[in-house]
Amino acid sequence: MDVPSSSPSFIILLFSLILLFHAGESDLRLNYYSESCPRAEEIVKEEVIKLYKKHGNTAVSWVRNLFHDCMVKSCDASLLLETANSIVSEKTSQRSFGMRNFKYVNTIKEALESECPMTVSCADVVALSARDGVVMLGGPSMSMRTGRRDSWESHSAVIEDFIPNHNDTMPLVLSRFQSIGIDAEGVVALMGAHSVGRVHCVNLVHRLYPEIDPTLDPEYAEYLRGRCPSPEPDPTAVEYARNDRETPMIIDNMYYKHLLNHKGLLLVDQQLVSDPTTSPFIEKMASDNGYFHDQFSRALLLLSENNPLIDDEGEIRKDCRFVNTGSG
Repeated sequence: MDVPSSSPSFIILLFSLILLFHAGESDLRLNYYSESCPRAEEIVKEEVIKLYKKHGNTAVSWVRNLFHDCMVKSCDASLLLETANSIVSEKTSQRSFGMRNFKYVNTIKEALESECPMTVSCADVVALSARDGVVMLGGPSMSMRTGRRDSWESHSAVIEDFIPNHNDTMPLVLSRFQSIGIDAEGVVALMGAHSVGRVHCVNLVHRLYPEIDPTLDPEYAEYLRGRCPSPEPDPTAVEYARNDRETPMIIDNMYYKHLLNHKGLLLVDQQLVSDPTTSPFIEKMASDNGYFHDQFSRALLLLSENNPLIDDEGEIRKDCRFVNTGSG
């Protein structure tokens, strides 16, 4: 016999199903370490601040680490694994070109291990250090859920299937992000991370030689040719241009103002302006830094929660560079 939709038993059943449906989402939660390691998040913050004061560019690395880890299958610290035994490090991929400061992740992890051995995952170190790095770069503060576990494997073989390249088409870039639940507005906001850091000439010269890309501001293009004087730069040389010459270490909406003036460094940057799906958000973010920060926070949190490993799906590595002995 059918149960009337208004009956108490039906309501209880419906409520139970709702709880079950949301169970996966609640596996990550705010203050996950409040009992097992009460100072975990404070320790990460302290170490991020100390490292920033010694090496300001570490803050940029923390943000980039989150993107490169979480875009590829899961926020699981697979990015941090070194090549060993059957593992081929994701750092060997061309998509990881120019990434650095991995050794300082170990500094943060060692501080956590000293206070709470085998408690805080490397995946959460990646997430929390990015959150705190954003603040050090003048970006928005945000509350981030934790409880991730670390992967036993590298995803090096499939990186190019997940991480967009600097010269990919905008529809491809959007589809990669949309596959993990980030909409066009969020993609435009996340690209605002290009307001800090720098780009190696290897990724620029195709816009400068043999002819200058007509979408580039001519004076800016000549400046870039001064930074990158050869059409065949040495990948190992220190040859780069800053993403933003005016506020180079601040996550702000100057990036979008530069795009509107045809001063985007990468081809993918400039395509944000020309693509009708993304262009309306460029105007809005260029005129409203608060709106940009709000959307950046929203998208970064979505990225940080992409398909995390929980409970026995992964482990808590003692050393972020290697799986634990006997794991897997």
